[in-house]
Amino acid sequence: MIETKYQHWLNFEGLDADLKKELEGMNEFEKNDAFYTNVEFGTAGMRGVLGAGTNRLNIYTIRKANYGFAKYICDHGKEAMERGVAIAYDNRFMSKEFAMESARLLAMFNIKTYVFTSLRPTPELSYAVRHLKCFGGIVITASHNPKEYNGYKLYDENGCQLVPHLVKGVIDHVNEVEDELRIEVTLTAEQETLINMIDKEVDVPYLDECMQIQLHPELSKENFKMVFTPQHGTANESIHELFGRVGYDVVYVEEQCNPDPAFSGTLSPNPEEPKAYKLAIEYAEKCDADIVLTTDPDADRLGVAVKQNGVYELMTGNQSAAVLLEYIFSQRQAAGTLPANPVMFNTVVTSDLGEAIAAYYNIETEKTLTGFKFIGDKVAKYEKTNEKEFVFGYEESYGCLVKPFVRDKDAMQACMMLAECANFYKKQGKTLIDVLHDLYARHGWYLETQQSITFKGSEGAANMKAMLQRLRDNIPAQIAAYKVVKYEDYGKQIVVANGETTELVGFPTSEVLKYYLEDGSWIAIRPSGTEPKCKFYYCIKGTDAAHVDEKRAELYAAIDELIK
Repeated sequence: MIETKYQHWLNFEGLDADLKKELEGMNEFEKNDAFYTNVEFGTAGMRGVLGAGTNRLNIYTIRKANYGFAKYICDHGKEAMERGVAIAYDNRFMSKEFAMESARLLAMFNIKTYVFTSLRPTPELSYAVRHLKCFGGIVITASHNPKEYNGYKLYDENGCQLVPHLVKGVIDHVNEVEDELRIEVTLTAEQETLINMIDKEVDVPYLDECMQIQLHPELSKENFKMVFTPQHGTANESIHELFGRVGYDVVYVEEQCNPDPAFSGTLSPNPEEPKAYKLAIEYAEKCDADIVLTTDPDADRLGVAVKQNGVYELMTGNQSAAVLLEYIFSQRQAAGTLPANPVMFNTVVTSDLGEAIAAYYNIETEKTLTGFKFIGDKVAKYEKTNEKEFVFGYEESYGCLVKPFVRDKDAMQACMMLAECANFYKKQGKTLIDVLHDLYARHGWYLETQQSITFKGSEGAANMKAMLQRLRDNIPAQIAAYKVVKYEDYGKQIVVANGETTELVGFPTSEVLKYYLEDGSWIAIRPSGTEPKCKFYYCIKGTDAAHVDEKRAELYAAIDELIK
């Protein structure tokens, strides 16, 4: 089967010349990896390595995805086709080409599109869908993945990534395509007019909205300095504009401001990795900056390093969000602007510290599965019912949303609010790390950490599935020295506690396992939706830093034994 697919691609008349050359140079392992399956189109769209093959991102697999989306839009009638689709893209190899090919294929189905003239942040695409009243949206991005990757994400009319029951309609049509190589894109002159280029008509109102999230715009910007890097990505111009308007003293990492698809000026474009901050911290040390901010390439995630006792200390996504929660909730409470029925959203793998902070301010927390689309969907639900009012949403993976004029995580908003937060507390003689420690003193000490196991190729996928099945079949009574008091299986939709099994309600089916321990800690296990790996999330509760670190070592060792 693999050899048949390979030969079909290799001998296909008119195949892209670069892809043909790549095929000709493949060894057996590379053939297998490129053709053993189709690049997965799932609830997060597609993400994969660029290159030739059915398990790669290329012009042909992009056409196949857009065929499915086009048919889905046509299913919703002429109005949906006329409202059209907004399209944005990042700095990666082939991003602009994939964006324009998406627009052309949709136009072939008589669907109007609005394509940004140059790279834009993912959250601005979400805003564009809402602002232009489109039926949907497309972003070409692989977020924080390495340079070899690209991706394709779909959005609904609310500017939210398609949730599972909606994306199923797209997937059904994608699966109708038996041979992506045979999708020909030809347009009439009239269809060419359906492709519209956009820029300032969306940029200006989006940035204006970002300006409105400030809680203390009057706060002096003197004696406060930041270093910022967009990691070669889409945030550069937007952040220059926003911070320039506000009047912050910002030093930009020049080597990482150009939209380089090879990411040649950074060790990693991922804010979750410490090496992503290396050059920015060197800048900060030279100019004595208070904080370092970095966005990922598509500008939906924000990372921060804080000068603490002369050393720049990285904060996790859970920690920076906790400080933002404290700042926003305390300031809105003081100003009397918290709503009567506030709700905060986070996910089942997000630290419990945020929920404790929200409860302190009498704010309800609702949890969703991992994926900001589930948070965006919750926002849309309560916008209709007025039962609750959104006050914040975030994931542990460095993504948050302050105000819901966007329905995806938004690093532009996060940059604005975190800068204001750091400046506010500096005026009180505190760093963001000091504020975090104050929160620990109030709510208990939390350590949030992760481990990952990478599974590559067809054999790796089978091994990961087998590992998860072993864990399902053998629920541990304890992990390390701690009794498991509750177990949740989001795949089987069950909860096991006190010897009884009940139904897990309120969540779509997902390959997530979660173990709650008697000391208030928990461990969650989840296959990544975007990479060939399985992630292990830990929320460890203790009395101080040494105590939680000791527990971490115990739990790591216990999990290593459990998954053997």
